[in-house]
Amino acid sequence: MMIKPGKTESHMKIKSNNILCIGEVLWDRLPEGDKAGGAPMNVALHLQRLGQKVNLATRIGNDKAGDRLKNFLQHSGLETGLVQTDDQLPTSEVIVHLDENHNATYDIVEPVAWDKLEKTEALANKAQEAGVIVYGTLASRNDTTRNTITSLLENEAVKVIDVNLRPPYDQRVIVEPLLHKANIVKLNDEELERLAEWQNLEKSDQKSLMEKIAGHIQCEILCVTRGAEGAIIYSNGSFYEHPGYKVETRDHVGAGDAFLAGLVSQLLQEKSINKALDFACATGAFVASQTGATPEYDINHITQILNQKS
Repeated sequence: MMIKPGKTESHMKIKSNNILCIGEVLWDRLPEGDKAGGAPMNVALHLQRLGQKVNLATRIGNDKAGDRLKNFLQHSGLETGLVQTDDQLPTSEVIVHLDENHNATYDIVEPVAWDKLEKTEALANKAQEAGVIVYGTLASRNDTTRNTITSLLENEAVKVIDVNLRPPYDQRVIVEPLLHKANIVKLNDEELERLAEWQNLEKSDQKSLMEKIAGHIQCEILCVTRGAEGAIIYSNGSFYEHPGYKVETRDHVGAGDAFLAGLVSQLLQEKSINKALDFACATGAFVASQTGATPEYDINHITQILNQKS
């Protein structure tokens, strides 16, 4: 992958419009009920909402929870040909605990079906066809899935990593090799500081940390989300900042996944980084204004946000 020369109109060379998202799908067990989740699934659903061609590779158990997840994916319009079924391990469940301030902590049960994602011929072929492969860090907690993901990244696709440092699955020995495979790295400001600690970097301003970490990882785009304060990108020696769009927030669930989908969708269309960042912030803001990680919407809803003053 190359970024064409230019400080403000950098474009990415992507070989096809096919996107492959790889990783976990699960049920979040919330006090108010079960919600389908998993960052790769959320990103795939948002990409589809934005009109992109996307496949999701994951693994569920041969159980009722797995059947329900597969039905959810099919009802959402996603292809399920790369959803593998495991006869021994169960479908993933995450127990979500909310304190009195609605802050969440998570019990991520293991082992589960997505810990054993296999490299099938069909999956290998989709990876070779893909122009973009989106993967995260959580699904690589187990050797089997980590080896599958790593092997699928050995091609000319643009690799996009969504960093998700959930203790205890946040070990440098596992995460850092995955970072080095990526062309585009997306993380939040807290995760940026964690990566800086790994490199023994002195605490300094965010831009300085981004430049040093991007140089160490050798990625071409490093994107740091700042919640309600928008996001910042470092690429090709330049910074691109967006303050975010102000909306009445319902919840933050899935907003980061929507942001990433918005960014990828625009880079596929060879939009400038500034325009891609603008669209990504609008997509994340819209989802934050709705309930749940994957609300129903189309691109017109995002356009309405874009027409607001940021």
